[in-house]
Formats: sequence, C-alpha cells, structure tokens
Amino acid sequence: MADEKSKDWNGETVRTWLASRIVSARADQVAAERGGRDRQDDCDKAAAEEMVCAALKGSASTESQKAFGEALRALLDRDDYIWSGVYNDTRFDRHVRTYIRKLIKMTKTKEGFENLKRYQ
Repeated sequence: MADEKSKDWNGETVRTWLASRIVSARADQVAAERGGRDRQDDCDKAAAEEMVCAALKGSASTESQKAFGEALRALLDRDDYIWSGVYNDTRFDRHVRTYIRKLIKMTKTKEGFENLKRYQ
C-alpha cells in the first residue's frame, strides 16, 4: 500500500523538481562557458534543459500526469526552439527533443521527480 502511495502523481514535487533543474542547468551553463569553445555542446545541452523546464514550470499542467504528458508532447511537436545564448541551433534542437523524451519517460513511470541532486 505504501508503494502505491509513492507512485501517485504529485504536482508540487514536479514543480520543485523543475525549479531545481533550472538552477542546475544555469550552473552547468556557467561552468561550460568557462570551459571555452571545447564545452559549447555542454552549454547548449544545459540551455536545452533550462528551456524545457522553464516552459513547463509555470504551467498548470503539472497538476496531473495526463496534462503534463500532453504539454510535453505539444512541446515536442514544435518545429523549432528559440533560446538566447545558443551556439549551434541544430544541436540545441536535438538536445531539447532528447530532454523532452526523457521527461516523457519519467512522466509515464512517475519516477525521478523526487531526485533533486544537481547531477542526474
């Protein structure tokens, strides 16, 4: 019974997780910027994570698993993604889509949103 309760969808946990990922992504971008040209892909990857989490954080879709999944699919269906500070648009789009797919899997299994560590 305790196992079933831990699998329930919790919008507050998801919003807290999204907020923590935004902070972590910004820190990762700063670290990548310091690395220079060799770490531009890392910077784009962190920017993609920040963009996706920021797009979802303020939305009411976090209240239900179904609505959150639909919001993720709508975001995945977009043609392009615009974000400032991106080095390579094609690479950034790929990172955004990869991150959205990761979140879709997490949403289906309802696992991973309790992990607030910086490196996941």
